[in-house]
Amino acid sequence: MNTICVKVDDIVEELARGFDYEFSGESVFNPPPFELPENFNLGVIVGPSGSGKSTLLNAIGSTVATEWCQSKAICSHFDSADDARNRFGAVGLNSVPVWMKPYHVLSTGEKFRADMARQLGDGALIDEYTSVVDRDVAKSCSYAIQRYIRNNSIGGVVLATCHRDVIDWIMPDWVFDTQVGGFVSSRGSERRPDITVEIKPTSAEAWEMFRDHHYLTKNINKSARCWIALWGKTVIGFTSILAFPSGSLKFAWREHRTVVLPEFQGLGLGVRISDAIGSMVISDGGRYFSKTSHYRMGEYREQSNSWRATSKNKKARPDYAATRATKESKYKHLHIDRVCYSHEYVGTEPINQAG
Repeated sequence: MNTICVKVDDIVEELARGFDYEFSGESVFNPPPFELPENFNLGVIVGPSGSGKSTLLNAIGSTVATEWCQSKAICSHFDSADDARNRFGAVGLNSVPVWMKPYHVLSTGEKFRADMARQLGDGALIDEYTSVVDRDVAKSCSYAIQRYIRNNSIGGVVLATCHRDVIDWIMPDWVFDTQVGGFVSSRGSERRPDITVEIKPTSAEAWEMFRDHHYLTKNINKSARCWIALWGKTVIGFTSILAFPSGSLKFAWREHRTVVLPEFQGLGLGVRISDAIGSMVISDGGRYFSKTSHYRMGEYREQSNSWRATSKNKKARPDYAATRATKESKYKHLHIDRVCYSHEYVGTEPINQAG
């Protein structure tokens, strides 16, 4: 039982009297009985505002506010570059330009993900989960978080929220509903809700919507073949390809730009969009190659049976030294020492050709 006392002044008395409400100066709240389960990765306390979520969370332990230095990039608040990269990936904050910004200039959704990246760990207690972000960010971040927690065997994480729409995406081990006053069924380790993405042809002009979210140059080759990705009627991503610049390969294409908007990062959509384009190219009799320095996309391909590493995979490219003053040579010269993942999409039936 929690009792809160206030001074009964003239205003309190007048308002109470006007509504015929008897008030002695004491407010009593009885939170529902709750016992923290043992041996779990991720649990959720859900219920409307004022139903006791924060009280129950405080009974478990203390929540910790995250502090940020305004003169440092958000990536500089982690123990190492690898730690920053892994934790940003854990919350679906996969935009490299955002990593380089100080916290105070981020959007509300980006701040939420950055805070979560620093808070995640054994026994983390997080109140008001997803209360300040739109529901697309809430769902995508929830799925990314639960995946990171389980893949890294993190235990005892409890989220308190008034939003029930994230539960299917969090897939918690248990759910305590303060409105019901007890534990309710949860999805546990079941699959998240299905996402159906449609890919439609578009022009290079559509890049304008995505250019600020790509980790390389904001430019796009005007000769690129382009597509947008839609989740229902919502535009979520963009991808494009270019003819492969090689005299020895026929009907070959390479990935040019692939971007998923920040609100939808963390759901694994970028790699699926790339796979879909690769499948389309090889079904038309072509070959499809991609080079990326993005860790999450590169590692996905390293583990996927649909992609095969080329001879240049994760190797420096001294052969990129400019020999002629061409636009392509100038671009390559900038990437001589940039080690990238390099793969060919082969689908589920690998082909036996040198790449």
